[in-house]
Amino acid sequence: MTPEDLRAYLAFFRDLGLKDLYVSEAPPARELRPVEQKKAEAPAQEPAQEAWLPVLPSLEPQDDSLEQIQADMGDCRRCRLHAGRNKIVFGEGNPKAQLVFVGEGPGADEDAQGLPFVGRAGQLLTAMIENTAAREGIPLKRRDVYICNVVKCRPPENRTPEPDEMEICGQFLFRQLALIRPKAICALGGTAARALLGKKEGVTRLRGNWYKWRDIPVMVTYHPSYLLRPYNQNAKREAWEDLKKVFHYVYD
Repeated sequence: MTPEDLRAYLAFFRDLGLKDLYVSEAPPARELRPVEQKKAEAPAQEPAQEAWLPVLPSLEPQDDSLEQIQADMGDCRRCRLHAGRNKIVFGEGNPKAQLVFVGEGPGADEDAQGLPFVGRAGQLLTAMIENTAAREGIPLKRRDVYICNVVKCRPPENRTPEPDEMEICGQFLFRQLALIRPKAICALGGTAARALLGKKEGVTRLRGNWYKWRDIPVMVTYHPSYLLRPYNQNAKREAWEDLKKVFHYVYD
């Protein structure tokens, strides 16, 4: 295992919110067979130094599936958001999608139906996906992508999720993304950008540029609910430009 591999593993555990990692001591040296003993006694051209590294689990759970992730969530009561929810909003779309959209959290309509982006903001997102794709000559419908949120339960009064709520729900979001392994991710709004990238800058500074979640490219753009406000006409144009970049990167 290379140092880069080890750093990737540790980053994975950090994303899950784990603060400490305990490993057993290095295994005792075994007795060498005669041939191995001769090789060991032979003078080496260059001194070989192999640092012992722990055997860590795979970055992705074995035989994972969206159904298994949803089953592991169960009737989730891991954070305070469960108290006011009607339905858990897990995610929807093509499980083999090349593009995943990540929003902030469910609203009232989503909480009632158990599906992401079905209210006014969801209708706008559908129009953004399908109309932009059609203008660019890309045969793409909403059903072809996957859509989910950082948190799976509606925050009270649609407030921004708290950091601990994002961290708890993040383990399921990260499993969804690791399983689907899309060619790109589109982060809708500041909350999604913070969850995926750990950046504190606002969307206006982050949008339109490529970043990485692990090794998957991430494009940040405005959340559709922000674009519904009448004074954000320039933001609508910018969001459409962001989508064009994403679509051409993924589907060209």
